Order: sequence, then structure tokens, then C-alpha cells
Amino acid sequence: MNNNKLILLVEDDPDDEELALRAFQRGQVASPIVVARDGVEALDYLAGDGVAMPAVVLLDLKLPKLDGLEVLRRIRGDPRTRCLPVVVLTSSREDQDVVESYSLGANSYVRKPVDFGEFVDAARQLVLYWLRLNETPELP
Repeated sequence: MNNNKLILLVEDDPDDEELALRAFQRGQVASPIVVARDGVEALDYLAGDGVAMPAVVLLDLKLPKLDGLEVLRRIRGDPRTRCLPVVVLTSSREDQDVVESYSLGANSYVRKPVDFGEFVDAARQLVLYWLRLNETPELP
């Protein structure tokens, strides 16, 4: 899938990061991927001057420094990123995390598949929908 729209992957676990990057590669996702390894780093990236705004943020919930729900809250509170698509991509099985994620404005909630083949399929579908099919407003 050739696509030059940027993906911001917010993931603190090195194994999950590697798994996600391998899944995108195996799924032939050619979009550039920027990795933020904690919530503060993600927000710093989004606030940076002259950085490419991602087409979608894949956000883990369990993050150091600033958890994913607070990152989501701040993304939705900033006029520059308010309309940015955010997909919560997490291993959390807590119903409260699903409810709170949507309450704070998540566009989607996806549980990380444990099986690598399923993860590749999920990565391909995420990119197909969020980077090719979905229409978003032009962000500042």
C-alpha cells in the first residue's frame, strides 16, 4: 500500500513497537511511521513547529509520563489537533478503558491482536481505512 500519509505510533513497549512496525512492513504499508515512546513525547511531536502532522495517531493507553487517556484529552483540547483521527491501539481488555476512550473523543478502539498474522491483517485494515478511505479536514 503506497501512501505518504504519516502515522504517529505512540507505544512504550519495545516488543509491541517492533511487532507493530513488522506488521506494517509485512502488510506492505509504505506510509512513514513516527514512533513516540511516551505520552509527553507524543504531545511534543504534535506541538512541534514544522513537523508533518500525522494522518492518524495509533495510541496505546498504558504509557509512562502521561497515560494515553490524558494524551487523548489534550489532543482533543488543542484546536490544532482536535480533528486528528486517534485510534486507541491497546492490549487493555478493560471495559472502562473503551468507554473512557470514546468519551474523550477516540475515533476507534482496537485491541492488539496477539497472533502476528492477525496483527498484520489489523494493521493493513487500519491503514486502508484511516489513510485511504477516511476523509479528514485540513489541519493547520
